[in-house]
Amino acid sequence: MNIITSQGIPKFTSIQVFGDSTVDTGNNNHILTIAKGNHPPYGQDYPNHIPTGRFSNGKLVPDILATFLNLKKNGVPPYMQPDLPTNELLTGICFASGGTGFDELTSTISGAIPMRKQLDYFNEYLKKIRVLVGETEAQRIVNGALVIVSAGTNDFIFNFYDLPKRSLHFTLTMYQDFLLDKLQTFLKDLYDVGCRNIIVNGLPPIGCLPIQMTAKSPLAHLPGSKILYVDSYAFVLDLINNPQQHGFEETNRGCCGSGLVEAGPLCTRLSPVCSDASQYIFFDSIHPTESTYYKAADYLVKQLLPKFEKF
Repeated sequence: MNIITSQGIPKFTSIQVFGDSTVDTGNNNHILTIAKGNHPPYGQDYPNHIPTGRFSNGKLVPDILATFLNLKKNGVPPYMQPDLPTNELLTGICFASGGTGFDELTSTISGAIPMRKQLDYFNEYLKKIRVLVGETEAQRIVNGALVIVSAGTNDFIFNFYDLPKRSLHFTLTMYQDFLLDKLQTFLKDLYDVGCRNIIVNGLPPIGCLPIQMTAKSPLAHLPGSKILYVDSYAFVLDLINNPQQHGFEETNRGCCGSGLVEAGPLCTRLSPVCSDASQYIFFDSIHPTESTYYKAADYLVKQLLPKFEKF
């Protein structure tokens, strides 16, 4: 599946990614957590059929966008691989970690890299590129970067619904406001170091995730920046409600195992797998298939990226 070329998209200097398993390209392989996708059947449709740590059968949205934008995105932050070649270091890094959230309690439960820590690693990365290319060029790279932030689902799954720790102390509205404050702070911190082109991925319809069926505006006002919000709720709901229109057949369960509860350590080489993942919206009980991610990337290329001003 290929993205149709869209006109008027700026030439971004790099791509920087923060968030959870929807954008984690393999960072959890290097930490102590059960949230790992580095085993079959994950990656069965990735080049060479390699389970890289991506929680899908193939590529994720940042992979697809990096290819489309002709940016080489390395999936390993510099703290894990300190001697990355300069050309890879300058064109993008993924700091995401499956199982994380804006609530620090979420990453404590899952063992993932907290969003706050991802930002710390980003600041270490910025120090490194300043040494490599100088302050002026480093600032140009940061100002012209496409930044993707995708998290929040785990906060509700781990802390409010399935493991209701926060619901003992927060109403739903209170917890939403709590997370929005965390997001606002995260965006402000990105802005303060020079990020100006940010895409914030909203929450999907959590109740429509197979695992869930089984068992205030987030955009900060930061002068000189453009922060675009992806309405994932409406996007995923449209796929679910109109599957044949989008080329899908199965909407209620994932491709792996029964498709109702398997995810991460429960989706293994011993799990039966559907014969054609492209017909499924979800690969496991939580995460989309590569086909779904291509649909999402296509939407971003056509509808959102042209809204960023040219540099």
